[in-house]
Amino acid sequence: MLGQNGAGKTTMVKILSTLLNFDSGNVQVLSHKLPVESNAVRKKISLTGQYVALDEDLTGEQNLILIGRLFGFKKIDAKKRAAELLKQFNLVEAGNKAVKTYSGGMHRRLDIAASIIKTPELLFLDEPTTGLDPRSRNAVWEFVRELADNGTTIFLTTQYLEEADRLADLIAVIEDGKIVAEGTPTELKNLVGEQATLDDVFLTFTGMGGNV
Repeated sequence: MLGQNGAGKTTMVKILSTLLNFDSGNVQVLSHKLPVESNAVRKKISLTGQYVALDEDLTGEQNLILIGRLFGFKKIDAKKRAAELLKQFNLVEAGNKAVKTYSGGMHRRLDIAASIIKTPELLFLDEPTTGLDPRSRNAVWEFVRELADNGTTIFLTTQYLEEADRLADLIAVIEDGKIVAEGTPTELKNLVGEQATLDDVFLTFTGMGGNV
């Protein structure tokens, strides 16, 4: 979901992840109707919000083990899963350090790892690379691709055109809470013109350079 700050991306994520009620309309997530089947949806999804949700005084490993235990893992299984994720997200050396010592990129990688302690069918990532340096952003992109390749559906919001172009199978452009365009990156570019970039698409469909 591509849109500027204030376009409605986070509100949409909160509604779809059952954190916020909606005023009107119909919403289904993984074939479950909201809000009546919210519990069924919560069992199948996970969410990484814009702000890191970790205990800063615990180590990376301790955070992952704690979340695993909250999911009902036995201690030995939670520790095993934590080790797997620390390796997958290149955090093995940092695993025994307090999270408050982590860089922004390390925070974000650990936060995403925590979201997949129990592999969800659908993972919401709300602007996961905002504020990250290019190297950390590329690392997150790599992890997102791996998750998708392994069968998890990713619903990712971003204001970065390059991110949407590189990662998305399907892009929805949102402006003032409304979807103003939807399609694959190629389809959206073709709507604007043969030589169009995703920048042209964004400018056109958010009303700054044309009309829908």
